Amino acid sequence: MKKNIICIPFLGLITAFILLGCNSNKAESKDKKSKDKSQIKVDGFIVSHSLLINEISVSGSILPFEEVALMNEIAGRVIQMNLPEGNYVKKGTLLVKLFDDDLQANLKKMQTQLEIQERIYKRQSELLKASGISQSDFDQTYLQLNSIKAEIEVQKSMIRKTEILAPFDGTIGLRNISVGAYVFNASVLATIRMEDKLKLDFSIPEKYSSEIKSGLKVKFTVHGNDNLYEATVIATEGGIDATTRNLKVRALINSKSDKLIPGSFANVQLALGENRNAILIPTQAIIPKERNKSVIIAKNGKAHFVQIRTGIRKASDIEIIDGLNPGDTIVTNGLLFLKEDAKLSFANVKTYKL
Repeated sequence: MKKNIICIPFLGLITAFILLGCNSNKAESKDKKSKDKSQIKVDGFIVSHSLLINEISVSGSILPFEEVALMNEIAGRVIQMNLPEGNYVKKGTLLVKLFDDDLQANLKKMQTQLEIQERIYKRQSELLKASGISQSDFDQTYLQLNSIKAEIEVQKSMIRKTEILAPFDGTIGLRNISVGAYVFNASVLATIRMEDKLKLDFSIPEKYSSEIKSGLKVKFTVHGNDNLYEATVIATEGGIDATTRNLKVRALINSKSDKLIPGSFANVQLALGENRNAILIPTQAIIPKERNKSVIIAKNGKAHFVQIRTGIRKASDIEIIDGLNPGDTIVTNGLLFLKEDAKLSFANVKTYKL
C-alpha cells in the first residue's frame, strides 16, 4: 500500500517535465517561424565593372553600286537592238539604234555646203591680199563658214542621240521594247546595273549621327540567311531628315555572295564604341517611378532603396550611369514585397560574366 503511494507522486513529476519540454519546443518552433517570416528570401546580383558595346540595329537595303534606266533622248523607230537580258555588257556598247536616215542625209547636205564655203573662203583670202575684195565681204564669208560648221556639229549631236550606249560595265535587266517599235522621248527601254559592286543604304537616329564616320565598319544580315556580312561606310547625307529625324548613310559592301541580291532587306548592326568599365545590371532589378528609377541594395542584411540614372539598354541588361558602385549587392526579384529596412535573406547571388 505504501509503495503505491510513493509511485503516484513520482509519475506526476515525470508528466510535468514532459509537458514543460513540449511547451518549450513549441515556443522555439514559433520563434523560428516568426524569424523566418521576418527575413524575406530573394535573389541578388553583385555589381561589378563590365564590358559594354554600344551597338544599335537598324533596317537597310542592298542596292547596286550603279543603276540606270536606259532612256532615249529623241523619239524614233527602233531599227537595231542589242539588249541581252540578264547578260553583261561593256561600257560604250551600242544597245539601241533609232532610225536616222533623214538626219544622215541632212548631214551630208551640210558637209557639201561646207566644202563649197571653204573654197569660197580660200579664194576670197587671195583676193583680200590683192585688195580685190572688201574686208566686210570677206568677214561675211568667214561667218557663213563657221555657221555651217556649227550646224554640222548640231546635226552630229542629233545623230548621236539616236544611239543608246551602255554608260558603264553592267548587267542588262528586262527590256521593254522590240525592233520596229516606235518610242517617244524618255521611254524606259531597259535597265543596266553594276552588280560586281553593291552598296548598303540605311538610316540611323539623329542622336547617333556624330558617331558615323567614313571608314566605319558595319555588319549586316539578310532575310533567310544567318551569315554575317561586312560593309564600310563611304558617305552620309548632308543633313538630318526633318521629317524622320534620321541620318541617311551609305556603305560599300565588302563581302561577295550570290545571296546578296539588289533590293533585298538587310538588318544592319553598328558598333558605336565600347566601355570596359561600365556597370550593367539585369533590367528586372529596376523599379520605374513617375520621375525617376530606383533599385534595392542590401546593406547589413536590410533593404535600402537607391535612386539611379540609366544609360544604354540591351536585351536583358541596362547600363547604370549613377547611383551604384562595384561591390553593391542589388535585389533582382520580389521587389513589390520589399519595404525600406526589410530584412533580407539571399537564396541565390549572381554576378555579371563577360
